[in-house]
Amino acid sequence: MPWYKKLHWQIIIGLVLGLLFGIVAAVNGWSGFTSDWIAPWGTIFINLLKLIAVPLILASLITGVASLSDLSKLSRIGGKTIAIYLGTTLLALTIGLTVVNVMQPGKTVPPDMRDRLQQAYEGDVAARTQAAQAARERGPLQPIVDMVPDNFFSAAADNGNMLQVVFVAILFGIGLLMIPPEKARPVQAFFDGFNVLIIRVVELIMLVAPVGVFALMADTITSIARGGLGEILELLAALGYYCIAVLLGLFIHMLVVYPSLLKLFVRMPLRTFFTGIAPAQLVAFSTSSSGATLPVTMECAEKNLGVSEEVSSFVLPLGATINMDGTALYQAVAAVFIAQALGLGLDLAAQLTIVFTALLASIGTAGVPGAGIVMLVIILESVGVPSAGIALILGVDRILDMVRTVTNVTGDATVATIVAATENQLGRPAEGGVPAAPAVVRDALADASGS
Repeated sequence: MPWYKKLHWQIIIGLVLGLLFGIVAAVNGWSGFTSDWIAPWGTIFINLLKLIAVPLILASLITGVASLSDLSKLSRIGGKTIAIYLGTTLLALTIGLTVVNVMQPGKTVPPDMRDRLQQAYEGDVAARTQAAQAARERGPLQPIVDMVPDNFFSAAADNGNMLQVVFVAILFGIGLLMIPPEKARPVQAFFDGFNVLIIRVVELIMLVAPVGVFALMADTITSIARGGLGEILELLAALGYYCIAVLLGLFIHMLVVYPSLLKLFVRMPLRTFFTGIAPAQLVAFSTSSSGATLPVTMECAEKNLGVSEEVSSFVLPLGATINMDGTALYQAVAAVFIAQALGLGLDLAAQLTIVFTALLASIGTAGVPGAGIVMLVIILESVGVPSAGIALILGVDRILDMVRTVTNVTGDATVATIVAATENQLGRPAEGGVPAAPAVVRDALADASGS
């Protein structure tokens, strides 16, 4: 197949063309045209991905849990998954705090730019602070209460309630394990067929991915450069060191931590892994939503990496709701950066508080654009930093949000690959007739095992 017919190259072309068009549109004042005639195609693409997110999670998790054959296997895979997710998040927080304390980007923001940013984003700060206030007033067990819906259909009607859908799907899957096989078989057959249908719909949606990515990127650039290209260049000049600190932390985590874990647990060349997950990374970059990217992540993991459907259908939906390594790292860097910019020192106890709060916040952060900012307000106030300080970073948050979403999705795929390898379900069919892994993955595993 020619390189230009491969999905990830088509998405890259769409992304680059969208970036170039966005710059041209910002320079020539075409923001209105882009908003009216280009951006809607990106919205349609995201809506299509969101449309199938709930059915995908419901069908894949129910079939995944029910196919585990016994509860001990479920507890083993679930224990591995949650332990690795928590471990990588703690590593991400450690990397973030190390980078921001060494680089100290907050001390490079000029006082006049700091005042201008606070004035420019005063309205946004008030809205985010109000949302954070509502979240902070909840009781200590409220996240557990929120996880259990009182009406499944209302939970399924809102993509923001994805953790509730995950809970219901796991509950139904466990129920199928506990009833007689002859009673469970028709229900499993229904969800198996429904799951195959959803995967085919994903493939249809991905045919328009390059166009959707083009539209999303063009709209992102024109939205950031609302006052012209000069404004965004001025903003990046003032906050460039902060952006570098965040990006450095994210790239260290994505290109050092994840590959190290893969080398330790998986006999797969890193090139095979990153090539296989590339389409999901590109969609994550353009949508800034790990939830919307979930269908693509699952398809890449199963078809390109050889992760069994049994593992991917459990690990990846769970990761899209609780595994936010990129978000946690960003929140750690942002909190210390704001404190530095405002001239406030944070001692070791305060930074440990950031670690603990950000760890909990990353688990509860919705996988949608900008959700991390709301949780950042809570983190700031937990260490006595004025929440109004988020005005310093709102102008560049969209850019960083795109990269941290890529980190989140890469982490989900890494954990799924590791769990599959430790369960001997990488590169071979799982129970239930899942097709064999692509030849490229089988060959790569064979080469690795022979070396």
